[in-house]
Amino acid sequence: MSVRQPTAIVLASAFIAGALPMGGWAGGSSGGSLLIPTAQAQRTQKNPADQLRSQVETLINRLRGRDMPEGIVKSNGRIEATQVDVAAKYPGRLATLTVDEGDEVTAGQRVATISSPETEAQLRAAQAQVLKAKQALAEAVALIAQRKSDLDFTRTDYDRGKMLIEHGNIPQQVVDQRRNKFEAAEAAYVAANAQRDQADAAIKAAEADVERLQAILVDLVLVSPRSGRVQYRLARAGEVVAAGQRVLTILDLNDVYMTIYLPADVAGQLTLGVIADPVPQYVIPATISFVATDAQFTPKSVETAEERQKLMFRVKLQGDPKVLDKYHRQVKTGVRGLGFVRTDPKIAWPEELVVKLPQ
Repeated sequence: MSVRQPTAIVLASAFIAGALPMGGWAGGSSGGSLLIPTAQAQRTQKNPADQLRSQVETLINRLRGRDMPEGIVKSNGRIEATQVDVAAKYPGRLATLTVDEGDEVTAGQRVATISSPETEAQLRAAQAQVLKAKQALAEAVALIAQRKSDLDFTRTDYDRGKMLIEHGNIPQQVVDQRRNKFEAAEAAYVAANAQRDQADAAIKAAEADVERLQAILVDLVLVSPRSGRVQYRLARAGEVVAAGQRVLTILDLNDVYMTIYLPADVAGQLTLGVIADPVPQYVIPATISFVATDAQFTPKSVETAEERQKLMFRVKLQGDPKVLDKYHRQVKTGVRGLGFVRTDPKIAWPEELVVKLPQ
């Protein structure tokens, strides 16, 4: 990865989990700051001991807020990731739960199923209702054909009667009877068509009910909305869950950030979207994605006395998605660390804060 000139840097002690893994931005505490001297010592192991000691002391002073170059400000914070809850949309008994805390999941992966025999029975009843409505439609179509035949016969008979009465071949009473039969057949034909329309509507209603119940059964299969890591398992197989109850909490490891707090004179000089660099033994790029518009009291997580001003502005340092995607298995959250913010883009980062990633 090419080295860019970032505007902020985060130091964390637990971003490194194991030999090389990058897990969270490290730092804040003295244990975290010792990771960088280790990397620095590897580069200067051939120098005299006093020169190495001097470089280590200089680096530690910088990380503690002393001897920082003009335009670079330090603040402590905590590594966090976006949390996504997997919850039950409908009540039921949790039949299976296929993942545990710490497991990696992908978007769309099935993680749990909820059994609902009542819904399955309702679905079978709705499917039977669809068949019944289709049979009613077939009967209505057959009835229409019958009524149409009766209508055609009575119309012809009535027309013949009108011709015969003009020549005095039949009495008026017979003509009236034929007219009544014709009108009755016509009304029956209209009623048969209405019955067919009613059967069509019944089919649509039954099919809609089937689709509704099928959608419920689909929602009873819980899937992961994002790729990430299971943070909490909040239910167990066999338990009855309510509608809206959370079953799992998943961390989106492609959306990792550190929140720091800066005074107004520093926060006012920051620009959204500029480059930031998280630093442990490795330097990981990030961006300043958020600067609060309202001041707030310094949170208790800010531990150093010189930083505990009454009113501060919250700043969010967003991890580089490409780097997080590559090293997401080693990302650790909840770690407190140090954030280094560059207020002047023209100022170069010190050598130990240049981007450096595991190979």
